[in-house]
Amino acid sequence: VYRGQVRVCALMTILFLGGWHGPFALGEEFVRDHPFVNAFAGLFWFMFKILFLFIMFAMVKAIVPRYRYDQLMRLGWKIFLPTSLVAVLIVSGYVVYLGVQS
Repeated sequence: VYRGQVRVCALMTILFLGGWHGPFALGEEFVRDHPFVNAFAGLFWFMFKILFLFIMFAMVKAIVPRYRYDQLMRLGWKIFLPTSLVAVLIVSGYVVYLGVQS
């Protein structure tokens, strides 16, 4: 039922979260000397990251309300567009008046 979401989570894990690599190198000498442990450590981290992303997708789906099209349009025009324009003005003013160089 959720094969598509699992594929997306796997792809996001590979592209953005480092794939099968762990977040830190714990016991690097032990893992290097035991290839069997190295393989299962990679599988563990990969599955853990997929599960984490899958849970995050489920939480967003459960918590965020579903808007109708007219509500989305009102939200976009009255909230998001003015907010983004104010953000552009603030950042451009910061760059121009404080002489920030890239």
